[in-house]
Amino acid sequence: MKNILIIEDEKGLQITLEDRLRAEGFEVTIKSDGISGEEEALKKRNDLILLDLMLPGRDGYAICENIRKAGIKTPVLILTARNTNLDTVLGLRLGADDYLAKPFDMSVLLARIEALLRRSTLNSIPNKENEKKLTFGEFLLDCDKGELLKNGNTIPLYGQEYRLLEYLLRHKDRVISRNTLLDEVWSYDTETSSRTVDVHIAKIRQKLEETDIPRHILTVRGRGYKFVSCSRN
Repeated sequence: MKNILIIEDEKGLQITLEDRLRAEGFEVTIKSDGISGEEEALKKRNDLILLDLMLPGRDGYAICENIRKAGIKTPVLILTARNTNLDTVLGLRLGADDYLAKPFDMSVLLARIEALLRRSTLNSIPNKENEKKLTFGEFLLDCDKGELLKNGNTIPLYGQEYRLLEYLLRHKDRVISRNTLLDEVWSYDTETSSRTVDVHIAKIRQKLEETDIPRHILTVRGRGYKFVSCSRN
């Protein structure tokens, strides 16, 4: 049975989420403040974290950043009443997998949870394809270990960054739309914002040290993104 950690201080929402998630067959752990929530998240025994941003003691941004720095790869879905681009971008850049603005439809939340859990499970199961090592430039993506290396040094990938980079690598030299990436990487059947894709692309570019002039992940205006193995002249 999958366990979901809810870090949320609004009592009414706590009760609503707990009742529905337990009815759907999940185990639920609830923490009402940021400090105890982060302590629970660091125990590595949760399958998914629902994280509010505005919390007493420690905000959701700090929690997300700290657990990612600690190497925790548990999927994080931010629940926020602060539905601005700045808040969304900051949360995703700190390692969250996605966000959902309050108030939200419970069926949409459940669809997001199932998609993130499904992807997390697939990433943990090695198969013949995932055993391959994909190289580009001075980088190597070890699909068996789920690691990105540059000249032998590990570059941490958080949340969906690994899955997104692997997908682009396996479909190099092809233009991939944002909607396709949402379908294939996040497994979303419901309509969602392409901002999630853009922020994760920006984060990967930063880790590849190509924020000023992209060399590998190119933007094709009006169409999406294309991965190329070689630098542009």
